[in-house]
Amino acid sequence: MGIQKRLVGSYLVVICLTVLILEIFLNVSVRYYYFHNIERILMNQAELSASFFQQYFAEEDLEKESERLLKGFANHSDAQVQIISSSGRLLQDSNGLQGDKVITADVQSAIHGQPGTWRGKDPVTGESILAVAYPLQANEVIVGEVRFITSLTETIHTVDQITILLIGVGLLVIVIVTILGLLLSWTITRSIKDLKQAADKMTEGDFSIRVHKRYQDELGSLADTLNMMASRISKSEQLKNDFISSVSHELRTPLTSIKGWAITLKANGGENRPLLQDGLEIIESESDRLTHMVDELLDFSKLDNGRIAIHPAPVDLTELLQHIGRQLAPRAVRQGISLEVSVKEPLPFIQADENRLKQIMINLIDNSLKFTPPSGHILIEAHTVPGKVVITVEDTGSGIAEADLENVLHKFYKGDPHASGSGLGLSISDQIIKLHHGVLRIDSVPGEGTRVQIDLPV
Repeated sequence: MGIQKRLVGSYLVVICLTVLILEIFLNVSVRYYYFHNIERILMNQAELSASFFQQYFAEEDLEKESERLLKGFANHSDAQVQIISSSGRLLQDSNGLQGDKVITADVQSAIHGQPGTWRGKDPVTGESILAVAYPLQANEVIVGEVRFITSLTETIHTVDQITILLIGVGLLVIVIVTILGLLLSWTITRSIKDLKQAADKMTEGDFSIRVHKRYQDELGSLADTLNMMASRISKSEQLKNDFISSVSHELRTPLTSIKGWAITLKANGGENRPLLQDGLEIIESESDRLTHMVDELLDFSKLDNGRIAIHPAPVDLTELLQHIGRQLAPRAVRQGISLEVSVKEPLPFIQADENRLKQIMINLIDNSLKFTPPSGHILIEAHTVPGKVVITVEDTGSGIAEADLENVLHKFYKGDPHASGSGLGLSISDQIIKLHHGVLRIDSVPGEGTRVQIDLPV
């Protein structure tokens, strides 16, 4: 069963139960109101008549004065009035009936001194009637009863009309709710169908699809999320394709160089010692370059599958940074760049994977060397704050554009698609820092330089 059917069915069940309960309550209330009101009026009239009898006719004979009493009682009421003896015999009736013995429940109750009511059928006309009997007392002795009788035909007709009206209103409410439920469920299911169609397209690999946002609600937010996800996946796919193209190019270049020099050395290397030396150095350099790229790809694969592991051990950060500075100093000198390591205070030992930290620092300094012009400056600095060590790598290079700054930590991303490298270095560094429960931040101003900060817990 679809969502629309379940929604409409739920609405109908709830509203039908609600309308049914209200209909029963209102019908019972209306009937009680009308019949109780008539009964109360008749009871008041009977009570007034009994009170009048007790005050003015208590010393008189009821049977002899019954005609006068009937005229007085009937004169102020539209109901049928009866005077009944204490034995239950009918003495006077405003409709002319006489002599019959009345044995209904209301009369029997009045004979025993309690006002009584009775609802039933008129023996002559067969219509529904309501009767009220009240005892007539003389000197605290029950000498008879006064009885008021009224037809319920009009009342029943009125109550039936009100009942029909209430049922009609209830059915109208059900129809309106059904229509509104269909409309509401249609607005919900339409959005869900849009989302499903878009999701089906995405499962087929089409991430250019976008969901039309129809309403500002939870489904609208879901549409925004799905569109954002599709956009990011499309971007990631594009970055992946660019990455594959870039890596292919990066791999082809050193391989071409290695193969070219191998052919050259094979042909002439034995006779030309300087040529042999240059060729072997280039082959070694290009092999190192290939190894570095393969290591990055392996690290990325492990990180992407959650299989990379770190091996924490006590690390002397001061010695580590000084060693990295000495290692990269010759390259900085060749490029005419000033490379400085500044540690002005004793740094505490931290629990970390030394090889991974060295990998990160070399990666960051390598990026600075790539984008810092000759006569530029690179500063590696470290200091402590409560609970952590802060390491910064700051350069005076070309900087990173603001549009690229928020993406540089994403895998495959390169600000310049034609620049060398895989676009994985910063992404891998960020993930390794997170495995150390640290944080990596990048701030940059185009044309002025870049500052990378690493916070590591002590």
